[in-house]
Amino acid sequence: MITYSDLGKLKSFSMLKKEKKENVKDLLTADRVKNSSIALGGGLKYNWAAMPVSENILSGLQALSDEAQLIDKYKEILSGKVMNTGEKRLVLHHLTRGNVLGAEVAADGEDKDQFYKDVLASIKDFSEKVRNGEIKGSTGKAFTTVCQIGIGGSDLGPRALYLALKGWAEGSGVKTLEGRFISNVDPDDAASVISDLDPETTLFILVSKSGTTQETLTNRDLVLKTLGSMGIQGYNPSKHMVAVTSKTSPLAKDESMLASFFIDDYIGGRYSSTSAVGGVVLSLAYGYDTFRKLLDGAHEEDCLSLGKDIRKNGALMDALIGFYLRNIAGYPATAILPYSQALSRFPAHLQQLDMESNGKHVNRNGEKIDYPTGPVIFGEPGTNGQHSFYQLLHQGTDIVPLQFIGFRECQYGKDIETAGSMSQTKLNANLAAQIAAFARGKDDENPNKEFDGNRPSSLIYGDKLTPEALGALLAHYENKVMFQGFIWNLNSFDQEGVQLGKVLAKKVLAGCEGDDLLKAYADLLI
Repeated sequence: MITYSDLGKLKSFSMLKKEKKENVKDLLTADRVKNSSIALGGGLKYNWAAMPVSENILSGLQALSDEAQLIDKYKEILSGKVMNTGEKRLVLHHLTRGNVLGAEVAADGEDKDQFYKDVLASIKDFSEKVRNGEIKGSTGKAFTTVCQIGIGGSDLGPRALYLALKGWAEGSGVKTLEGRFISNVDPDDAASVISDLDPETTLFILVSKSGTTQETLTNRDLVLKTLGSMGIQGYNPSKHMVAVTSKTSPLAKDESMLASFFIDDYIGGRYSSTSAVGGVVLSLAYGYDTFRKLLDGAHEEDCLSLGKDIRKNGALMDALIGFYLRNIAGYPATAILPYSQALSRFPAHLQQLDMESNGKHVNRNGEKIDYPTGPVIFGEPGTNGQHSFYQLLHQGTDIVPLQFIGFRECQYGKDIETAGSMSQTKLNANLAAQIAAFARGKDDENPNKEFDGNRPSSLIYGDKLTPEALGALLAHYENKVMFQGFIWNLNSFDQEGVQLGKVLAKKVLAGCEGDDLLKAYADLLI
């Protein structure tokens, strides 16, 4: 029988708290670096050498994983159990990229594996017809731009993945359609994007699972009103917009849409990038084959995440070390530092993935818990971050664990040699140097120039950021967050924390309804 216990009830947690706390600088050696990598999907590897975990601590983390039945709980998700306890829903984002266990998963009277396969087939058919010019805009011109309208998980993940693959596509000679994104209800967001678009050659993708998302529908109306006022002869907005939504939403019945692609309630927004939410825009922009490769990389990582041995399961090891840093070392934040400009928006996606999933104060039964849960996530690409917030990371009074991401090769293939080395070599030299500097520090007679060191970090690395590698990277973090949620006995798949503000915003728009505090603030702004 699988059990769900709060952290304080796990014997292995009590044992871990008694273990000697280690310093990174005392553990880190060249041999440890060479022997601390775990294979992920998509040709990536995860290296934990610069983390403050001794062999005794690793044994304790293995015991914790076994006692908390982390892999068994993962299998429950994969087999279609109701794992979103707050909303009483299945959790099926893994199924959008492949059936890991091969078991039938049924819900709502249908085979969900087949449902997602059918959606993929419709995406493939539609995207190929748009890309080969069979489907054109209302004035007879081929589409050259796709613009996604969505917010939260309907924007952050797809936008991050689109940007991550842009250089790879150009460097590989893949035909591309330009991708643009509108998310913020701030009218300046939509206005700035629309001002650069050719309405006759732009296809809009409206993404809302419920079909009622206020920000998204507001932006849709702004776009349609703006385009309709341009007076373009023969222009028909309904021939320039498709929907990604659920079968039961109002959008699914909207005949003004050129096409509709379906998602369901078993795919949370922040986990939806491998569903139609990310699949439509990526397949249109870079071709369905590119999106399929991304799915394959994610599926490979999902399969590798089944292993019970933490020394062979990168997502599990990352999750357990992250738990150790949060609950035993007491570090409240983690920085995600990709040394790849292509991943410029990936930390923003991971902010939502991690903080919306595990930023919880009650367990799966709705009971208050008395231990820290998810950390604060932030980050920017290197080397830009080195000239920004690394000062605090190196010499600040708080220790912030770091997760670096790096690749041996660039995407565009337009590197040059200057001062005896290529730009990519300089980039990775900075990355290697930062890991060592954070771990070892530096003694100096001048306190201003002294570095305490003992700043823990991990590294995810590979040859090149390809669609397969990107898919594996995405799945690695999704599974890491899932495992940590299991450790903390959380429901990582709802997000009640975003609802209160929405309710009060509607109250403000209705005139504040006698709420003096709301009216006082509204009067300052409206």
